[in-house]
Amino acid sequence: MLKQGVELLLYLAFTFTTGSAHWDVLVRARAIENLSYVLAACQTGIHANLRKTFGHSMIVNPWGEVQVCLPDNPGVIVSEIHLEFLRKIREDFPALSHRRKI
Repeated sequence: MLKQGVELLLYLAFTFTTGSAHWDVLVRARAIENLSYVLAACQTGIHANLRKTFGHSMIVNPWGEVQVCLPDNPGVIVSEIHLEFLRKIREDFPALSHRRKI
């Protein structure tokens, strides 16, 4: 995705079981491994079919830091996206120079 210039990724809902076990760590990992901002939108509550969803919508920066999180209630989250921060991390991250050219 770096080669394509992606700077922002969007991930959507997990159920309660998988969300409580994996949501935070996987969202943060996707931000780190792609050196991209991640917007993770996740439904919350118990739905008409009795399916329970986890919530915890969040915005994570390319270093894997959660900038803002909406735990388990409906709402909206907002955070600034700093493209100069993203570009600096991509420029300085040593692993990127180890990529194999195909």
